[in-house]
Amino acid sequence: MSLSATPDQPLRQRFRPLWWLGVTYLLIGAVTRVVLLAMTGPGVAHNPLYWLYAFGIGACYDLVTLLYVAWPLVLFLWLVPRRAYVSRAGQWALYLLALLVMYWLLFVAASEFVFWGEFGVRFNFIAVDYLVYTTEVIGNIRESYPIGLWMSLIGLLALAIVWFSRRWLRTADPGSRFLGRGKVVLGWLALTIVSVLAVNGTMKDRTDNTYVNELAGNGIYQFFNAFRSSHLDYSRFYRTLPDQAAFERVRKGLQTPDATYVSDDPYDLTRAIRNPGPEKHLNVVLISVESLSADFLKTFGASHGEITPHLDALAGNSLFFDNVYANGTRTVRGLEALSLSIPPTPGDSVIKMHHNENLFSLADIFNDRGYVSEFLYGGYGYFDNMNYFFGHNGYIPVDRKDIPKDATIHSENVWGVADEDLYTLALGQMDKIHGQGKPFFLHIMTTSNHRPFTFPAGRVKERNGTREGAVAYTDWSIADFIERSRSKPYFNDTVFVITADHDSSSAGKTSLPVNRYHIPLWIYAPAHIAPRRVDRFMSQIDIAPTLLGLLHFSYRSRFFGYDIFQLPPGRERAFPATYEKLGYLHQGLLTILEPQKKLEQLRPDFETGDASPAHPRDPEDVDDATAYYQVAAELFKQGKLVRRPEDRTPVQPAPASSSTSR
Repeated sequence: MSLSATPDQPLRQRFRPLWWLGVTYLLIGAVTRVVLLAMTGPGVAHNPLYWLYAFGIGACYDLVTLLYVAWPLVLFLWLVPRRAYVSRAGQWALYLLALLVMYWLLFVAASEFVFWGEFGVRFNFIAVDYLVYTTEVIGNIRESYPIGLWMSLIGLLALAIVWFSRRWLRTADPGSRFLGRGKVVLGWLALTIVSVLAVNGTMKDRTDNTYVNELAGNGIYQFFNAFRSSHLDYSRFYRTLPDQAAFERVRKGLQTPDATYVSDDPYDLTRAIRNPGPEKHLNVVLISVESLSADFLKTFGASHGEITPHLDALAGNSLFFDNVYANGTRTVRGLEALSLSIPPTPGDSVIKMHHNENLFSLADIFNDRGYVSEFLYGGYGYFDNMNYFFGHNGYIPVDRKDIPKDATIHSENVWGVADEDLYTLALGQMDKIHGQGKPFFLHIMTTSNHRPFTFPAGRVKERNGTREGAVAYTDWSIADFIERSRSKPYFNDTVFVITADHDSSSAGKTSLPVNRYHIPLWIYAPAHIAPRRVDRFMSQIDIAPTLLGLLHFSYRSRFFGYDIFQLPPGRERAFPATYEKLGYLHQGLLTILEPQKKLEQLRPDFETGDASPAHPRDPEDVDDATAYYQVAAELFKQGKLVRRPEDRTPVQPAPASSSTSR
């Protein structure tokens, strides 16, 4: 709003501090982009057009955001009576308000530096999500950074800015009236409403470099935009097909030699999965490791040095999968994929949604066979709604509070106990269940490979508090867990499945850098499963059905994943996604569905994550991507992903002659 155009001199004097805020905020925005650009390094080429776009469009987003952040000052300038405003107390009140606003803006800028360093983006849905769990997030920040020093420096800088610019904060008012000031506020309100209706967070995404698009945004604006996008109804925001066409595509896509549809209902995905019997009711321990990227392993050419010697050695002694791709960039996405075998939903994960009880889960299939299924977490499972979700979907949640008070805890941080202590808890549960004469299925979610990267001293040579050290400790603790398990009477009848919840980083030049979704997968059971390498392309949602196939289970399924050994070559696909961008990766082509019914197709480089536009587009992949995401979202919305009584109906095994080579 151009206040200088107001003819009333008293109003110009009264609202002069808004100019102070506008100028300082634009400067903070520019400096923030300079720092973030420097942090990005080679991610942004030395192209003046990129810089012009980032800083030019960025200034526009800063101006829009200014409409929001200025409201405390606008209300102060409007509501405080003239006599009080021009008094000494009014002057100091304005200074104090300016100091508080400046401190907050600088604190947000500093927070953006930390967030960018971790995720390579401005504030997004992750920041919104973390706001709910202040204990863990604040604790993580305190354990990872010298927060006291930083807060003090921010305070000193805010004080210096206010002091040296104090002449712009003089409480001058030669005679404004409340009604006249109200007209200015009404104009400010009108501009704010127009900005809400006319501007959105995706308008900046016009270059081929995601880093540049992110730099062109504004952290505060992106935060609230993400908040508004936390619950995205697929049919409203994304490209759709007619329901019948979408279900026809998915039913055709899920058909495999081991699967038979139990109904002619075109909207029913229930299949009878038949494997050659007899079933192997082996114990199963599924470990989803926090942020275990494939590129940490020497097996995949890691450049970090030999920090995973045990896991690299285990690759040669396991059924090891070279090309597995995660669903997302958050722990809840990995847990969703491993337990439910569904494509990711836009916005919130199913794990955090309402009405997520009694869904068809991996635990249900084990429970039908007399297993005890547990979900073990080294922290407190209220975080990310984990205990509620698993407790209402076939698992027994076991977390930090279940560790005996007299138990030895070698190390812990805000996220939970050290992995070795979590594995000690797991061994205790395994002993107990085995003592009851029952098989067990344990899903263990680790925490040590998460910032602040702390772990017990003396375990590895790498430095405590570093990513490399945490990965090395992850490697050591898994090897220690397996070694301790060897002494147990149930070891020879236990299958260890080790994978990642997601990659360690989601940042890249493209919106979905596929190299940031590449995760490892080991299936280790030396007495039952012969070691070999599998180079088939595979999705994280295929892990559960592939495991069940190795156990020769015959069961009813509504999973969206395949037993990879039953899938004809060429039909492999994966679902890399963020909370807004939904990816479909098939035969080297990446289709991305976006809000406002947008889409793009790219040819990704699996080594660097870069991508080039696909010309011409493949309409079949576009429709397949649409169908899978649309059907998954619609089935959850309609409550049709739930466990049904008839799902317990025994499925007869396939004839032995129909066995597919594993």
